[in-house]
This record gives sequence, C-alpha cells and structure tokens, in this order.
Amino acid sequence: MEQRLRRVIFTCGGTAGHVNPAIALAQLMHKKDPETEFLFVGAERGLEKDLIPKAGYAFRTVHISSFHRSFRPAEIRHNLISVCNLMRAPREARAILREFSPDVVVGTGGYASFPIVKAAAKAGIPTAVHESNMTPGLTTRMLEPYADRILVGFEACREHYHHPDRVLVTGTPVREDFFSMTKEEARTRLGLKDQRPLIVSFWGSLGASGMNRQMADFLALEAAKEPFHHIHGAGSSGYTMMRGLLQEKGVDLAAHPALQLREYIYDMAPVMRAADLVICRAGASTISELTALGVPALIVPSPYVTNNHQEKNARVLEAAGGAAVLLEQECSGQKLFQAACGILHDEARRAGMASAMASLGVQDATERIYQAVTELIR
Repeated sequence: MEQRLRRVIFTCGGTAGHVNPAIALAQLMHKKDPETEFLFVGAERGLEKDLIPKAGYAFRTVHISSFHRSFRPAEIRHNLISVCNLMRAPREARAILREFSPDVVVGTGGYASFPIVKAAAKAGIPTAVHESNMTPGLTTRMLEPYADRILVGFEACREHYHHPDRVLVTGTPVREDFFSMTKEEARTRLGLKDQRPLIVSFWGSLGASGMNRQMADFLALEAAKEPFHHIHGAGSSGYTMMRGLLQEKGVDLAAHPALQLREYIYDMAPVMRAADLVICRAGASTISELTALGVPALIVPSPYVTNNHQEKNARVLEAAGGAAVLLEQECSGQKLFQAACGILHDEARRAGMASAMASLGVQDATERIYQAVTELIR
C-alpha cells in the first residue's frame, strides 16, 4: 500500500521567489490529499512572516539571520547577533521537528531553511531542497551534503553540484492562473484592440530607481509614434518619480493610451500571457514565468545581488536564444528602446526567441516536485 504524506514542513524565506514555490507545492499537495497537514518555518523578520499567514498556513520561526560583509560598528553588532542565532537555531529546529513530527521537510531557499533541513536530515527525516537559481546559493551549497534530493530549474544547473546523482531537474513552480487563458484571451482582457505588440516591463526593488529613469526615456521615445503597447510597473517609489520625469519631457500619458505607467502590475498573469516582449531583471520567479510561457525577454540583471546570480540566470536564457542581455552599467533608455525595436520589428527573430524560451520551460514543475518529494517516503 502506497504511503501518504501526513505532515509536511516547508522552510523558506527572504524573498517571494523562495516563498511562492513552497506555497504552490503546498496547494497541490492539499488538492492531492486534503488531510495533509502543513507547517511553514522561516525567520522572524523575513518576508515569509507576512506571505505565509496570508496564504492560510501555520507558521513558526527560528532565530536566524544573515551575515554582513562590513566592519562598521552597526554591521559588527548585527554579525554578533547572527552568531548567537546560529548557535540557538539548531535547538529551536529540533524542538519544531519533535512537536510536528513531519514525514518530509522541503526547503525552497533562503538562510532560514538551513537549520530545519539540517536538523531533519540528522534526525533521519527525508529532505528535499529546491534551488530556483542557475547556481546554488550559499544555503543550498551548505545543505547539499544533507539533502536527499536537490531540485533545480534547468539541466545546466547539475554541473554546479558535488553530488549530481541527487540532483533532479524539475523546473520552478509557476502559478496556475498563468496558464488559464490563451494569449488572444489575455489581450482581449487587457483591451488591446489592434495588432501592435505588447511590451511589459518591471524592475525589482534593488536598483530600481536608476532603471526607472531609463524607462522614462524609453517611454518618451515610444510616445513619438506609439509603435507598441507598453505596460510598465514602476513600483511605489518609482511611480511618482517617473510621472514627473515624463512631464518634464513633455509626455502627457493621457494623450498616449497605448502607454501605461502603473505603480504595480496586479494582474500579472494576463499581462505576462499577452506580452510579446518582457523587459526585466533576472530573478528566479521571473525566469520561471518567462520560460513557462515562452515569452522573449530583454534582461538587465541586477548587479546588486549576492553571487551575481541574476546575470548567471540571464546568460542561460541568452545562450539558448530566448533572451537578449544588457548589463546595467552599459544600459540607457535609448539602448533599451533600440534593442526592443530590433526584436519586435523582426518577426522571425521574435518567433525564434519565443521558441527557444519555451524549450527551457517546465509547465508541470509543481507536479514534478510533488512526485520527487513523495518518492522520498516510499
């Protein structure tokens, strides 16, 4: 008789790119077996403390924090606290495991996942770690000797691990609503009534100010002829700034209905589904959405992330032919606009990029991860 998952611990934190795959997997597990119980474990000050309770899951914390590479007094104090937390977290992790008694522990990234996965492995509880970036982050590298399975996004990731026999290519989960409509249905929902291509652009919070200034130049160039539809998500800090910059350039967005400047893109699923080109950073969640949907991309990797993993993510897509990459220090609104025109005015190139991007995508990533996890308890 096949064993069932009775209790599952997910441990993750730091960014939505770490939390969302865990939530997607928990949702699928609940569909498979509504009696399965879930517990999420993260850091007490991480983004996960808000995202996970909002998704309706029980949440516990361990005292764990990052280390800063600086000798300023405030940073030294922070690192001393982190050392104390590092000594305290294993005891807290063991207590959580004893109380909840999980069948399996799944880590999806972020330093908060380290103590609970390591403690589970030492207690003989099956463990899996999902790494959504091209190269493993520090936490994944530290957990590799302990994890029963390392789940990765692309085949090319395998070469970065010392135990390739434990590595399984599953892709990274993408929300189901990204696949709930056709491209034509998405365009209709957005009110796009002509055949002009749609550009979608957005930046992460790190370094977004400078890139939003470049995007203001981009939109001003578009306003001359409106060759494309364009939706740009500027973020809370960038929205007011960009409106001011466009006004200084003599661009009244009310007179250019094809150009939309939004504070947030709340309806990301239909917007991404309708897109002909996405201009963005190279975070893991964005990469998984682009590849799953097969959307060409013009990528400016953030230079402000640890281990330069965004450029490494972007180069995988570039090598396959699905993306063009511009480094931020070489970038400008003019260069971005010229690069976008070069893609969108060449239908054969655009089609080739879409096909190449789709070749990297895994639409059933959540199901693959579910199968990999359930196999650990058989």
